[in-house]
Amino acid sequence: MTKNSENSSTLSHLDAQGQAQMVDVSAKSATIRQATAIARVRMKPETLLAIESGNSPKGDVLGTARIAGIMAAKQTSNLIPLCHPLPIQKVEVNIIAVPELPGFEIQATVKIKAETGVEMEALTAASIAALTLYDMAKALEKSITIEQICLLSKTGGKSGDYQQSPNP
Repeated sequence: MTKNSENSSTLSHLDAQGQAQMVDVSAKSATIRQATAIARVRMKPETLLAIESGNSPKGDVLGTARIAGIMAAKQTSNLIPLCHPLPIQKVEVNIIAVPELPGFEIQATVKIKAETGVEMEALTAASIAALTLYDMAKALEKSITIEQICLLSKTGGKSGDYQQSPNP
């Protein structure tokens, strides 16, 4: 069987024959779980200023990206084949201007009370918010880049809490 080098246990998404499977979480207790993910969107300083001042041909770039991230978190199980549909209770997407990048930092936090975690939902929210920001701003600049999509933190569950080291 394939081993996971990070924790030396078998990969839960593979059955005894090595076929992909959805993990059975029915024996687990529902606990409060939360995850926060980040994505950075880099652009020219003038593009950042145009978005901040509301001068985009497509309208409210940041508001649209925020809503897209929230909607994406709720659709994660439809996008990633082995993710469980989850009873999401909270999704928060914050988009912060970072002039020294220059660009925006997107933080997505998802919270539930369930038998499995919400890391994929947070990562999906941050990713789709970043893609939407690009889509809304591409008329201003085609060379915008999306970078450093990663999990910042998670709480709850059997594997315990996780916190990304500073400056991923």
